[in-house]
Amino acid sequence: MGAFRKSGGEADLSPGLYVTATPIGNARDITLRALDVLTGCDAIAAEDTRVTSKLLSIYGISKPLTAYNDHNGARERPKLIARLKHGARIALVSDAGTPLVSDPGYKLVREALAEGIPVHAIPGASATLTALALAGLPTDRFLFAGFLPPKAGERASVLTDLKAIRATLVFFESAQRLAESLAQMLEVLGDRAVAVTRELTKLHEEVRRGTLATLAPRYAEEPPPKGEVTILIGPPQDSGTDFARVDAMLTHALPFMPVKAASEMIAEALGINRKEVYERALEKKSDG
Repeated sequence: MGAFRKSGGEADLSPGLYVTATPIGNARDITLRALDVLTGCDAIAAEDTRVTSKLLSIYGISKPLTAYNDHNGARERPKLIARLKHGARIALVSDAGTPLVSDPGYKLVREALAEGIPVHAIPGASATLTALALAGLPTDRFLFAGFLPPKAGERASVLTDLKAIRATLVFFESAQRLAESLAQMLEVLGDRAVAVTRELTKLHEEVRRGTLATLAPRYAEEPPPKGEVTILIGPPQDSGTDFARVDAMLTHALPFMPVKAASEMIAEALGINRKEVYERALEKKSDG
């Protein structure tokens, strides 16, 4: 039956932790199910109670609020777990969007699951997915990399580790560090397609699309923008298959292995298409 039971025409929540998404900007992006949870729960654990209070006031909801964030998480988790073990219904919300993304919520979920406490996900707004929908970059594979380190050396190290990943990269960034980060992305990753999104779903929503070579200098010349920023970097361009290396490996492998097995082994080792290697192996076998 799920987490909800109808009783007297109102949603009756079962005990447990409700990981509840809230709007990232436009207050009307909250879901009906999230409103049911916020109305029916016993308490709300919020990243910032002041931010959540404003959202609750818009919808006429009055519930006990407790702060749960990076600063007090270690102290507050045992208290929340104790209440949940006694049957409480607690909603976990972040300042905006889906909890557990760049916040300490996952530690609370992990401990709740370890204690056998029911955990319910109430999906909704997400800056990551909203930005992906607007960027015009590949969405079949993407990696959310969170916030980059503020120090240039550490940031360069992280970007170097991500350089070879064949997926769209998604970052959150401070508006104050935006120009510096874009310049370093160009230096480390090379020129790639990029989209810089700001104030998503809000009145002054902005999406700039281009390449790192064009956008990095532009932001360097402008004052830092206002609002929340999400950066999306396209995957590295395909440089083509190195068939010389494939042929060399096939020459060594085919005398000792079946065509299919050799092709699969080489394709996996080089991270390339198996069909291409297999066809190449058939050609070499027939020529030999």
